[in-house]
Amino acid sequence: MVGHNVTYYVFTDKVNEVVKPKMADGRILQLHDVVSDERWQDVSMRRMEILTVFTKEHMPNEIDYLVCADVDMVFNDHVGVEILGDLVATIHPVFFLFEKGAFTYERRPISTAYIPHGHGDFYYMAALYGGKVDEIYKLSMACRKGIVEDKKKNIEAVWQEESHLNRYLVYNKPTKVLSPEYLWDTNLPNGELIKKKRFIAVHKNHKEVQN
Repeated sequence: MVGHNVTYYVFTDKVNEVVKPKMADGRILQLHDVVSDERWQDVSMRRMEILTVFTKEHMPNEIDYLVCADVDMVFNDHVGVEILGDLVATIHPVFFLFEKGAFTYERRPISTAYIPHGHGDFYYMAALYGGKVDEIYKLSMACRKGIVEDKKKNIEAVWQEESHLNRYLVYNKPTKVLSPEYLWDTNLPNGELIKKKRFIAVHKNHKEVQN
């Protein structure tokens, strides 16, 4: 984001362990302490609750656009203002060559994240999305509401907040869709089709991290 002011919001349950780098001019780092959860699924879903609060109470006075990204990603090539838009979503790298019928949308009608067969254009990954602050507020509020309603029925969407995110984006089309070059995993096949891998996942032991 050369030439633009950028605020980095880091949400963690271990604020004291974060090493604060020296920030360049126009760059601000904000650390925010959040509640720790025992299940990784709950950690994942809590993001929508956090986003709802911050996009309503804090961010409107600080920023114009918000990009939400997982922490276990690393920049590998140029990423700039081209990723900004009113509502931006990123195609999941696993599903970019799949037919719609193979998408792992939530298919149980009892869930508020339910998407019927034949609906939807892409399967989006919750590791990278963004937009204007008011648009992210509407997205996060809708997803949070769905998560709460599902909990009342003692159910959980198949891919937690990602399922609710996809439900929202099916019926509230993103104004910009990013290709998997902005969200790639080098462990996946068909990497030769992605000429520039701009933002890539850090390799890790998922079981160890999730537990």
